Amino acid sequence: LVLLFVVYLLFGTGLTTAGHQATLRRQLAPQLAPAGAPDRAPGPPPVPGGAIGLLQIPAIQVDKAIVQGVGEGDLRRGPGHYPATPLPGQPGNSGIAGHRTTYGAPFYRLNELHAGDRIGVWTRQGRFTYRVQRVFVVQPNDIAVLGPTPRPELTLTTCNPRYSAAQRLIVQADLVGPAAPATPVSHRPGAARPPSAPTIGVVGGQGAWARALGWGLVLVAAAAGSWVLARLWRRRTGTRWWALTYLAATPVCLAVLFLFFRQVSLLLPPSL
Repeated sequence: LVLLFVVYLLFGTGLTTAGHQATLRRQLAPQLAPAGAPDRAPGPPPVPGGAIGLLQIPAIQVDKAIVQGVGEGDLRRGPGHYPATPLPGQPGNSGIAGHRTTYGAPFYRLNELHAGDRIGVWTRQGRFTYRVQRVFVVQPNDIAVLGPTPRPELTLTTCNPRYSAAQRLIVQADLVGPAAPATPVSHRPGAARPPSAPTIGVVGGQGAWARALGWGLVLVAAAAGSWVLARLWRRRTGTRWWALTYLAATPVCLAVLFLFFRQVSLLLPPSL
């Protein structure tokens, strides 16, 4: 079970994120500005948990929909925009956090970026290109990297090293070209609050104990039920066909195990 859980964290969580990404891209399709269109007005404030744009980093093969928010549920859907920072493409320092090793691991190769690499962001205001300036590591409580800046910037954050939350890997990039009109501060959710240290690329789970216990009981019942049926079949028939019971029960047990692992993962300490 432990080994299967590790496999689930590294690969199975990506299936959940892939489904969310498909939904987010469908939401974005009618919103994104056409290529070559002039920057449009900022429009209504972004909806928490909704899609705000596409993040494209050719050097490390990243092409993901961006979610508004960096809560535990947000980053399981894709890279998340810090609500307390400007939207990508607008004046100031826009921050985006992402998982490093789980839930699709969009920032798995973030350490491979170098000065001069390009980062593209496509929103309802247009397409914007950033050029990487710095890649460095900070402590988890260093929130200065998300502070306001006089020029339009993009800051990407994730955990460092891989499979650990001991540090934060930071990528800072400058906008190439003019910025789009800014969303009024009073209309941007969370803009009046500076980002706090616990939210710098960190997610965690709470309140999933009951659901984890429930799916755990279902898993035990499914496994025990298949064992009992196999023994009854073997006693009555005396043949080896009883093994088919296990063969039929395996997909059911694996499906329940997947749902059980999903709830258990919510109980883990915050990490990316």
